[in-house]
Amino acid sequence: MSNPHLHQLVEQAKKLISLIATHSDYKQLLDEGYQPDLNIADASTALTYLQWELERNREPSV
Repeated sequence: MSNPHLHQLVEQAKKLISLIATHSDYKQLLDEGYQPDLNIADASTALTYLQWELERNREPSV
């Protein structure tokens, strides 16, 4: 099994989170009162921060 780069995994995770956020079953849970301590937006934000850090570390030092 290959070991994909972390930035590839982050991109895949962001796509999956987007699909979850728009899924009818997830929306139904929200409508029924589902209120987790952390939500889809929190997960998306965490991945964005990780992506920024990975990009920052890929840039050559000046």
